[in-house]
Amino acid sequence: MDLIAERVEVWAASLEDKPGSLANILSSLREAGANLNFILARREPDQPGKSVVYVTPLAGDAELEAAATLGFNLTARVYSVRVEGQNQPGIAAGLASKLAAAGLNLRGFSAAVLGTRFILYIGLDSVEDAAKALTVLQSV
Repeated sequence: MDLIAERVEVWAASLEDKPGSLANILSSLREAGANLNFILARREPDQPGKSVVYVTPLAGDAELEAAATLGFNLTARVYSVRVEGQNQPGIAAGLASKLAAAGLNLRGFSAAVLGTRFILYIGLDSVEDAAKALTVLQSV
């Protein structure tokens, strides 16, 4: 199976849980030239009135400067791997099983299909786990 698997840096920022907060922060990143491949936003269940947004990639001085101004930081707790490949029935289950067989406990697993291709983002707990996941995925 031809998979493209790579480590990606994920950036996170806290925002107010109110209409327009996400739109404003994403618009500011767009104005700085960011071309985001992945966005995940959700409420913080233990912090009423707050949400968090995760994005990738951010690159270049203008994007990084804008991100810092907006409160983005490189995530220190989540190590992410991006996987892309030809979609087929059961692909997510198969990849999750291979990672489990390698003893990897996944922190997050987000996937989508567009046409005949899938993209999967896997969150792991350590840089070592991310490296191990890459090894597993590159051997598929």
